[in-house]
Amino acid sequence: MDSAKAGPVPAQLSPEALSVFAEGISLLLSRWTSLQMAVQNEWGGRNSRQKSDQLATDLMSWFSQSKEPLYIDDLENMLDETMMLSFNAEIEDGSVEEVAEQLMIMHEDCLQGNCESVEKLRKSSSGAEAVSRSRQMVNDDDDESSDDGSSNMVMDELKPTLNPKPEPMSVDVQRPRETVEAEDGWTVVGPRRNKGKRN
Repeated sequence: MDSAKAGPVPAQLSPEALSVFAEGISLLLSRWTSLQMAVQNEWGGRNSRQKSDQLATDLMSWFSQSKEPLYIDDLENMLDETMMLSFNAEIEDGSVEEVAEQLMIMHEDCLQGNCESVEKLRKSSSGAEAVSRSRQMVNDDDDESSDDGSSNMVMDELKPTLNPKPEPMSVDVQRPRETVEAEDGWTVVGPRRNKGKRN
């Protein structure tokens, strides 16, 4: 992009506002359902928590050290890329855009010395006003069960469950009966499935 068309260089946060904004980033990320699921389920490996912390640091750097104008599209791309590369998760529930918008609003507020958006985050209970509007799926109302047995981290829509730890699935494989005809005309039949029942 041509810098003459890009707009003015972003204003810098005061040291006090920088501190409040850093807290706001942490609070916002702690309420982002998709990120928290990725951390809790270690989609990014054992160091998922550190990757989440690094995202907060990277966001702080992006806002505070950028010499270029800040665009929400760039922020959305950064969040998307982090979720894909660090946590192997493609988030398509609209939460990336929502988190990016909240971060931009919070940054703008802090630039103006207004920390109201961060204050709201402080006062809200951790899950009651979560940033992500990911649909909650209750285990007993399980309309969309996955019968294919695959554990694909790329999801059409991230749907957290109330029980984030998956239970082991029992696989019932039905093997075809093997019949082998012996040389003397007898047929050898493989083991029966229900060994307890005999006719």
